[in-house]
Amino acid sequence: MSRSPTRGIWLMIAAVATFAAQDGFSRYLAGEYNTLMVVMVRYWVFAAFVTGLALRRAEGFRAAIASRRLTTHLLRGTLLVTEVCVIVWGYTLIGLIESHAVFAICPLLIAALSGPMLGEQVGLMRWIAIGPGLVGVIIILRPRTGVFAPAALLPFASALMFALYSVLTRLTARDEPTFPAFFWPGVIGAGLATIVGLPNWQPVAAQDLVPLAVYAGLAVLSHWLLLKCYEATEAARVQPYAYLQIVFVSGIGLTVFDETLAPAVVVGAAIIVAAGLFARWQERPA
Repeated sequence: MSRSPTRGIWLMIAAVATFAAQDGFSRYLAGEYNTLMVVMVRYWVFAAFVTGLALRRAEGFRAAIASRRLTTHLLRGTLLVTEVCVIVWGYTLIGLIESHAVFAICPLLIAALSGPMLGEQVGLMRWIAIGPGLVGVIIILRPRTGVFAPAALLPFASALMFALYSVLTRLTARDEPTFPAFFWPGVIGAGLATIVGLPNWQPVAAQDLVPLAVYAGLAVLSHWLLLKCYEATEAARVQPYAYLQIVFVSGIGLTVFDETLAPAVVVGAAIIVAAGLFARWQERPA
């Protein structure tokens, strides 16, 4: 039973607003510096955060991070760090607004993958929702208008990777506590990001030290807010509010980066969100 649905809703809104601000900083920093280096710094701070949480766990550090699915966590960590690099790269090429409009297909991809990967029953109505969602992506990408560029596929690839990551997370949650699933991707991701990021290190200008620190701090804050949200209420109740991230990101893209809001993006995003909400409605308890 929900402990505090209203608090959970506000925490979700705060979380997606923080994610949007984080994306704004990542778009700026990746435009000035190598994307791999920017993501590496973010992961360093996040790994320190989850390590600090593990050290404070009542059951002790080793017990808190113990897992029988380390191979799965390695795959999850690899997917997540790759997804972050790809979506941030996409921000620099096609902007925040279009990237997030396409990325909104992710919940529908999770629904599609949950059948073959988790053995869950994916009913006809959920498949019916997935179809229009993909149509929405096609509308945004505009492949026959001459506007389409291969870079527009980056957020779709990112959404697919995050969907795989999410399904694997649900798989690990079946037989072990949730904290290892939170801890290991952060630590593994930091290791992988360091391997690819250090060779691409660039000196950071003095005026960018604060934005870089804020970016890393927002990455921690956003995940902390999301954790508190799910502690306050169940995910299904607050998931529709996660789509507000598109609104927040669009505001940042329009006001800070002078991006434009193309009609095709608005129509496509509306179709994707409507399909996602319909699929979520179909998953509600009878």
